[in-house]
Amino acid sequence: MAARKPPTERQRRLGAELRKMREHVGLSINEAAVLHRTDRTTVSNTESARSGVSSDRVRVWAANYSCPDARYVDALAEMARERGTYWWDEYRASLSPALLDLAEMEHHAVALRSVQITHMPGLLQHKDYIRAVFQEAVPALSPESLERLVAFRARRSEVLDRPEPPECTFVIHETALRMWFGHRTVLATQLDHLLKQSERGNVTLRVVPFAAGGFAHAGSSTLYAHGPVPALDTVQIDVPTGQAFLHAETHLVNYRAVLDRIEQRALSPDRSLDFVRDVAQQL
Repeated sequence: MAARKPPTERQRRLGAELRKMREHVGLSINEAAVLHRTDRTTVSNTESARSGVSSDRVRVWAANYSCPDARYVDALAEMARERGTYWWDEYRASLSPALLDLAEMEHHAVALRSVQITHMPGLLQHKDYIRAVFQEAVPALSPESLERLVAFRARRSEVLDRPEPPECTFVIHETALRMWFGHRTVLATQLDHLLKQSERGNVTLRVVPFAAGGFAHAGSSTLYAHGPVPALDTVQIDVPTGQAFLHAETHLVNYRAVLDRIEQRALSPDRSLDFVRDVAQQL
């Protein structure tokens, strides 16, 4: 296939999974090319996502590699089959690719687990709160850029409105519940919005109070997106330059353990909602 535009994170992930499949059976790129009756450039470009790949080719290559996991292969074939334009594509010329990749990851996730230390979860942010957060950006944003980012983040939350939305667990540290962005009325509005969003059947809210003490990765926020099969899970973390996406098996295992331990420190869902109400009453 012809070379494509700069690939998305999801397209890179598909190529990486095909590479892992090849490496698992101990084949070089040249050996794989012979097995697939193609050339090494096609294999290399497909694995690096420089070229697209059809769902039929994914299935043929998986069969050639004797991959025994039918659900995994089906999920990869579905990733290759995806075509068309999504809502975030209208922002492709004006926002960073990492932000678009985040929206795409949330869209395709079957479940989401989030731990937020200093900010409310992105999918649960009220527009006034979003605007107040971005007004703290350095360097300062132009009015047009500010409103574009506010609209983009607000639209991401529409994933919760789908007929079959992902099951979401949002763990929020007390720091985020008490930190003001803008006037305190902004926080009051945000806390009220948080409580309303928690009434969704697919949303579970957990609070980690100061009294719970320290825990692993206490200095960073984490979003764990469950794929259609565990091998296609993805971890997104915030870094100084934007977002990073992790999917090596070691990362997935470690971050699942971290999230489990943090949730053990968190209050129960009922006590968490009472905690949020108490914080709101103190404003």
